[in-house]
Amino acid sequence: MSNHEHEQAHERTHQHAHDGGHAMTNSHLMVHPFEYHQPATIGEAVALLAEDDVESAVLAGGSFLLVQMKMEQTAPDRLVNVAALPELSGLEETEDGLDVGAMTTIWDLRNALGGYTALAEACAAFGSTQIQLTGTIGGNVCNGSPASDTVPALVALGADVALTGPDGERAMPVEQFLVGPGETASEDGELLTRVHLPKPEPGTGSSFVKISRVRADLAKASAAAMVVRDGDRIVDCRLAFGAVGPTVIRATGAEEMLIGERFSAELALAAGEVASEQVSPIDDVRSSARYRRRVVKALCHDALEAAWERAGEERSTAEVSSAAEVSSAAEVSSAAEVSSAAEVSSPGAGERRSEGEVESGISPNPLHLLVGEKHAVTLTVNGVEHELLVGPNELLINVLRERLELTGTKYGCGIGECGACTVHLDGVPTLSCLTLAVAADGREVTTVEGLEGPDGELDPLQEAFIENAAFQCGYCTPGMLMMTKRLLAENPAPEEDDIRDFLKGNRCRCTGFAAIVRAVESCVEG
Repeated sequence: MSNHEHEQAHERTHQHAHDGGHAMTNSHLMVHPFEYHQPATIGEAVALLAEDDVESAVLAGGSFLLVQMKMEQTAPDRLVNVAALPELSGLEETEDGLDVGAMTTIWDLRNALGGYTALAEACAAFGSTQIQLTGTIGGNVCNGSPASDTVPALVALGADVALTGPDGERAMPVEQFLVGPGETASEDGELLTRVHLPKPEPGTGSSFVKISRVRADLAKASAAAMVVRDGDRIVDCRLAFGAVGPTVIRATGAEEMLIGERFSAELALAAGEVASEQVSPIDDVRSSARYRRRVVKALCHDALEAAWERAGEERSTAEVSSAAEVSSAAEVSSAAEVSSAAEVSSPGAGERRSEGEVESGISPNPLHLLVGEKHAVTLTVNGVEHELLVGPNELLINVLRERLELTGTKYGCGIGECGACTVHLDGVPTLSCLTLAVAADGREVTTVEGLEGPDGELDPLQEAFIENAAFQCGYCTPGMLMMTKRLLAENPAPEEDDIRDFLKGNRCRCTGFAAIVRAVESCVEG
């Protein structure tokens, strides 16, 4: 789930109004009432999703579902929050590859993948940093968007998904899981629990490339390539393209002309020409069908060139290494802490495992709230503990601003695109406009007010923003500060490109980015 699809939601809303529907409501509120369930086990989650008389939706990262609900594109009767189920997170090496829990975040994948370069690159291109930190691989796949960044990489790498439902567990290739725009092959009551990546053969290289209007935006077009190399010949190849059809498209015709041939730049261009005839792009607000078809040729060439070069290197170094060798950052993240349930190997495609074999452990805080029911939550905000009664549809930003009177956190777009509402949730930059207050129970929240010292003195970062004139109207500044605190905590000496990439989800309407970068650079250690 990602803000990559926010624009699609905008388009659907505008079309809805054009067709006579009512206009979008205030995106600062979650108007629609719903039940909220935080199940204790996977089995309980499946049972809730399988109930015939209730329309249920799975809440994972929430960065797509909650936007759709705010914009009245969907109105489920019940949200089933699976974020607290530990067996849905983490990476586990298996004999034949790597299992990735559905709740593993895009950020953790970006920083943990050692043997699947295309997927790591897709994660790095995925929306804003805030969305990468909260969006999940399972949510992004289940979104069914043809413009998804992770799905072309998964298809090129030959990944499978594991689905748990009332009849047990089954697996299928990612490319078969996608049915149409926003549609998947998931059956009633099924929950995507894992993504399985096959172990790359020696001599394998992969790549993902994307063209978009700006950083943190939906792709105009994207391409992923996987190549197996033996000397100067292509032994195997898979190509997948995003945002150029009703689903992510695998270019089998281009693959067939490549396999067995000696690689060359001319061959890669010829394959791109074949691929451009296999896609079925459309005209929309981001691009034209004509442009997309033409750019597929270039993207195919670039993806193949990069994958081929890596395939030569990886026989002795990179992608032959264990995919489970995660970076030190990922090793300390909760997503890399694999539960015992995740140690069960993936079923084969089409196979099912009985429900008893996939029963999960107990979630720390199982919860069930009916429409209109209030729940007592405990929030530690800027070091101070607060006990509050909240309903299922109350947003964290509203609780902070209106009930705790911490107005430093700003209302902006209300749909996770501007970053003005960013706070830290257990130290992780989080969009408070897309966070349910009830889901923050028992967690620590830090707002911009929490940056001040014990005697009210400003944080050195705040001083740097003042000294470098890094704000004009100041509306975006709290979000910028919260993001920069996390950046400097992770990387005390970031380069300019690191700063711009980390802050790509924070919009300054006064266009003061140069001064903001200077302010951050002035805080760099050394």
